[in-house]
Amino acid sequence: MSSSTTPTPARSVSRRRFLGGLTAAASAPFILPSRTWAAEVAANERLTIGVIGTGKMHSGLMNNMLNRRETFVAAVCDVDTTRREHALNRVNQHYAEREEKQNACTAYNDFRELIARDDIDAVIVVTPDHWHIPISIAAAKAKKDIYCEKPLTHTVAESIAIMKAVHENGVILQTGSQQRSSREFRVACELVQNGVIGDISKVLTSFGDPGRWCDLPGEELEPGLDWDMWLGAAPEREYNSILAPRGVHDHFPNWRNYMEYGGGMVTDWGAHHLDIAQWGLGMDGSNPVRVEPPEEENARRGAKLIYDNGVEVIHGGDRGVEFIGSKGTVVVNRGRFELFWGEEREFVSVNQLDEVEAKYLPEGSKQLYRSGHHQQDWLDCIASREQPICGVDVGARSALACHLMNITYLNHAAFDWDPVNNTFANNTGKPEWTTKEYRGGWGEGIV
Repeated sequence: MSSSTTPTPARSVSRRRFLGGLTAAASAPFILPSRTWAAEVAANERLTIGVIGTGKMHSGLMNNMLNRRETFVAAVCDVDTTRREHALNRVNQHYAEREEKQNACTAYNDFRELIARDDIDAVIVVTPDHWHIPISIAAAKAKKDIYCEKPLTHTVAESIAIMKAVHENGVILQTGSQQRSSREFRVACELVQNGVIGDISKVLTSFGDPGRWCDLPGEELEPGLDWDMWLGAAPEREYNSILAPRGVHDHFPNWRNYMEYGGGMVTDWGAHHLDIAQWGLGMDGSNPVRVEPPEEENARRGAKLIYDNGVEVIHGGDRGVEFIGSKGTVVVNRGRFELFWGEEREFVSVNQLDEVEAKYLPEGSKQLYRSGHHQQDWLDCIASREQPICGVDVGARSALACHLMNITYLNHAAFDWDPVNNTFANNTGKPEWTTKEYRGGWGEGIV
């Protein structure tokens, strides 16, 4: 949970009263006669949502909101005309089949028009990484609650800026690091925090290469894409379909490999696994104090994040996240859980988590935040105004750990870090490594 104690104001009484029953509603089946769907919830008590970004990743998130009686998708936004219209038609068809208002959803090219709507309560941000924070800060200032995909931020400076913006405006932000809402990851982190495997010496985290600078050639731009808006703060360059494939597609575009728009796999999958490393080590409110590159200058593995207790989090291994302790090792990945005592494996399956908890996490053991569903947790916290499982401080600091790792790779430099003041320490590092140039004024509130 967030370490912040900043109070958050409640929303309207009617909406809070209804949303207070979200958990119970989520566990109920969603099979209702279409004529009764809208009648279940008064229109002014539904959480009205805008979805910003309608590529591959938005689909599951938007479906989740469409298939809930207590949420209403009123707007979609994308700079690609085909995707935008596809999402719009999908939402309107869904509500038409439920015999609700016809053409209930509106589509936008510019997210600022969506955020400016007084009736929008919350936004889901599913854009390329370089757009996460300009959009999220604008939403926070407009008092909209936010679900933003991981990595929450694109630079160290953005991590600092979004924590400030969210706390100042009293909104609820959930980062899309959904591994925290999966039982195998929680149990693994509880074993670590309860000392079951002894003192932790290192954590191995398995994911792909750090980011690189974009060198793609220009291509002819087809009509229907606002390319300048897609670039946003990023440097001006010619269009390339690898960065922004046109239309409705079913793959994850490779803009994420390039530093101008993402951060390679260090921020893509690293945002998941380094997040779990921070959780298990109890470092949600902190970050490493030293960062070291691999010995070989061009190596793509081997960077280290070193915490103030001496634990090293290493970019390496091939099993997800491995917590290595003085008594044993816990290995966890999606759908995978293993507990070792030396070379001997005692538990080797997520199907044995009941046995693990019964044996090693008895009543009275330290328990971490429990979320059975990541988006539901966000909705519950919008109602309660409590911090969600991956609130702004958690998401920003997990992303910050990724950025520090990319910095050490890109510059092949070791440096000390002050996680309290979020700055380089002991005359190491360079301030310009923590930020970037923002084109077109998109850096407002960040730099």
